[in-house]
Amino acid sequence: MQDYTAARTTESADLLWICEHPALYTQGLAGKNDHILSPGEIPVIATNRGGQVTFHGPGQVVAYPLIDLQRAGYYVKEYVYRLEEAVIRTLAHFGVTGHRVAGAPGIYVRLDDPFSHAMLPQRPQKGVGTSSAPDFTGLGKIAALGIKVSRHCTYHGVALNVAMDLEPFTRINPCGYAGLRTVDLSTIGVHTTWDEAAQVLGQQLGTRLAP
Repeated sequence: MQDYTAARTTESADLLWICEHPALYTQGLAGKNDHILSPGEIPVIATNRGGQVTFHGPGQVVAYPLIDLQRAGYYVKEYVYRLEEAVIRTLAHFGVTGHRVAGAPGIYVRLDDPFSHAMLPQRPQKGVGTSSAPDFTGLGKIAALGIKVSRHCTYHGVALNVAMDLEPFTRINPCGYAGLRTVDLSTIGVHTTWDEAAQVLGQQLGTRLAP
């Protein structure tokens, strides 16, 4: 991703890489080591994306959009919104309601009823600041975002949990938040394949990130 982005010209194609990683932790540029509690045998990889530590592993769809934002015609804030919207629409395909939480990038689900359409009180609201700490009461994180933009071009991206071994998340403070519950589609009662989830997410990203 770094090599492709560094060598890009205004004529370079936008790409979408979708992959599945072996078990590893990635640490963002601002990451604090004390959020890595007990990694054990799982390697910790330093990256130049934003954000703190997260886990990648089998059963998780990881999508890396390599987009020229200047050519696409929207800014970073809009790009993040579009990434999150693609995940929300992907979850909706499986009957799940995904939520944004004010001050905490990523997508979350209600643990008591992942299929409820009721809005969260913690949702971002126009004209309301986010100076207080995010409120994750009753929520589990199902998708994490970590991006990098260089010369208006994006890399890194979003990870959607499908059917994983979630235990490694308990060895870190996910995305820098102690006690934040991490879930996947299988643990909230949705049984699908990695391939199907990857196809739906890929289609949604292709649609939402279009110029």
